[in-house]
Amino acid sequence: MSLSIKIRKGTEADLPGAHALIVELAVYEKAPDEVTNTIEDMRRDGFGERPIFEFFVADSAEEGIVGIALYYTAYSTWKGKMLYLEDIVVTERLRRQGLGRLLFNAVVQTAKEENYKRMKWQVLEWNEPAIGFYRSIGANLDGEWINCNLSQEELHRF
Repeated sequence: MSLSIKIRKGTEADLPGAHALIVELAVYEKAPDEVTNTIEDMRRDGFGERPIFEFFVADSAEEGIVGIALYYTAYSTWKGKMLYLEDIVVTERLRRQGLGRLLFNAVVQTAKEENYKRMKWQVLEWNEPAIGFYRSIGANLDGEWINCNLSQEELHRF
């Protein structure tokens, strides 16, 4: 079956489909219990008084939301405004058909149109398909930086 797919900006109505893909990604990344973000959180954070993220969707006329690319603005002290691509997620059975590339292209186009100075993202070291794609487009896969995080619990203890 061939699907007709449209890449477009995500809307509030797309949040249930986007959230379902986020949960699917957590399962793929072997962390199914780590998703604490809710549709209500996403509604507030993406469409509330102070939106802090945007997203594109791969919308199938036949199946609804089958992919997302979620991003936000960050700031580099050296370069200025930069776009941070948090995640690209394509439903598992439609991976390796070019949907991730279409979503990635839409985010890159936004970065260019809105004059971002840099675009950044992360990839798990075992995600060979993604690493291969990023290498194929000439991305700099920098192994020099160490990721640092404080969980909500760690923030409260600090």
